[in-house]
Amino acid sequence: MSGKLMDEYYEEVLRIIGEIHASEKKRILEVAEVIAEHVAKDKLVYVFGPGGHSNLAAMEVFFRAGGLMHVSAILDQETMLSSGALKSMQIERLPGYGRIIIEDYGIGKGDLLIVVNAYGINAATIDAALTAKEKGATVIGICSHSHAAETASDHPARHPSKKNLQDIVDFTVDCKIKIGDAVIEIPGFEQKVGALSTFANAYIMNSIFIEAIGLLVERGINPPVWRSGNAPGGDEWNNQFIAQFKDKVRCL
Repeated sequence: MSGKLMDEYYEEVLRIIGEIHASEKKRILEVAEVIAEHVAKDKLVYVFGPGGHSNLAAMEVFFRAGGLMHVSAILDQETMLSSGALKSMQIERLPGYGRIIIEDYGIGKGDLLIVVNAYGINAATIDAALTAKEKGATVIGICSHSHAAETASDHPARHPSKKNLQDIVDFTVDCKIKIGDAVIEIPGFEQKVGALSTFANAYIMNSIFIEAIGLLVERGINPPVWRSGNAPGGDEWNNQFIAQFKDKVRCL
């Protein structure tokens, strides 16, 4: 084994992160400012990844070492792969489901919601963004602008409105994923392998929250940040803040 495919994948991961860093920095900083202002008011930041692997983006910044305690991840079990991968796909394509989730969480005027879906077209994604906007929340969308724009209008995953996430939200960051997600070609094999969306979304999400925390510290605000429970003193550190968030953050 030469490791050639692994080397190609390594280069692709670096490429997409570099592309995001170069072209989306302004948008990331803009979103970080919005989050910093929100957290300065001691308000939660809701994060929803409507779809099987999109849930990973919400989990990436929730209850995570170095992450803001003000993050409330919307981890809907019906969209989780652990509840059945095929069912998860059908749920994320079900018109009206995203509305149910947003209404169940009571997201409305003055709230802040980040919707993360690399493809930016499925019904749950669009309904979540539309409902939150309708109810007066500020909505940030993380998705691939080109993937959404180039996907056929009659694709079965699309919302009945045919809208794209980036066209609905107040702020957006482009994760740059191409149609199909996987990028590595194996000679003599028809299907590409090696998806990039998790790397892209994780880099964007962590960059946003790192910058938001930096802005808060610059303003003399020390926001509560999770410490790893596997590090010395981690439990003691985190326990200082648990009571502040236990009844507000549903998945905590």
